[in-house]
Order: sequence, then C-alpha cells, then structure tokens
Amino acid sequence: MSDIDALISKIKEKMATTDTQTHPTDGLSVETMTRQDYPLYQKHPELVESTTGKSINEITLEKILSGEISGKDMRITKETLRRQGDIAKNAGRMALKGNFDRAAELTALPDARVLEIYGALRPYRSTKADLLAIADELENKYNAKINAAFVREAAEHYEGRKKLKGDN
Repeated sequence: MSDIDALISKIKEKMATTDTQTHPTDGLSVETMTRQDYPLYQKHPELVESTTGKSINEITLEKILSGEISGKDMRITKETLRRQGDIAKNAGRMALKGNFDRAAELTALPDARVLEIYGALRPYRSTKADLLAIADELENKYNAKINAAFVREAAEHYEGRKKLKGDN
C-alpha cells in the first residue's frame, strides 16, 4: 500500500469513529429520520426539495429537456443531506452519516471552490500554510467545521509523510 493509500485509510478510520455531534454545527434544526424513512424521496417526497424550492416531484425529464428545470433546480439541500445522515445513523452506518454531514456542510460552498479545494488536497499541491488557510476559510467563511477539521488533519498527515508542496 502506498503512503497515499495509507493516509486515506487512516483518515477514513478517523472519520468513521468521529462522532459528528461533537463538532459545532450551524444549529440547523432537522427532524430525526429513522431507517423506516428510507428511501426518503419515496417515503417523504414533501421533505425532498432543491435549493430553489422545487419539490422532487416537480423535477422531470420533460421539464429538464424543455429548459424549465435548470442545474440549480437539481441541487440537493443541506436539510435533505442531514435527513439522509439521520437515516444512516439509525441504520448503524456511522461512516455514511459522516459523509452526509460533510456533504451538508459543503452545500454552502460554490462548486468552483469545492473543486479548487479538492485539487489543493492532492499530494504535493499545497503547503501546510495553504491547507491551514483553507481550513480557516471553511470554518470561518462557510461554517464547515467538520470539513475544516478534516483539512487540518490532512495538513498534519501530509507534513509527517512529506507530501506537501516542495517535499517532492
């Protein structure tokens, strides 16, 4: 296993064992869902809507092809991701819940910024200071505290494994 694979495995293990409730949240109130609520879009279609307020039932292939529905109409909301996370937690799938929690935080970021951060997290692309600045931005500008902690942890691992910009 390469150093990168080992790092990814370690980060995944850490994320799977991290109780996301210990991280500060944005205070968003979402009712708790259980495994009986899965699949959410079938059991509770009234709770699944896009960031523009379109319901799941309003999004059809015909409307997409006609231009009545745009890409913005198909973006998932933070609330829907949190509800899916509740379902995963209730089913005992804590790692999946963590994925939904991180994704919920990332809905606040512009798509282009998500891609920039993804690129910055690749080995040898960023200095430790770059990664820590990204973490600060995630935490302070977007209130993405779980993702900020993830980036800070990656910075520490990259430093220890000589995977930062200039180490190669």
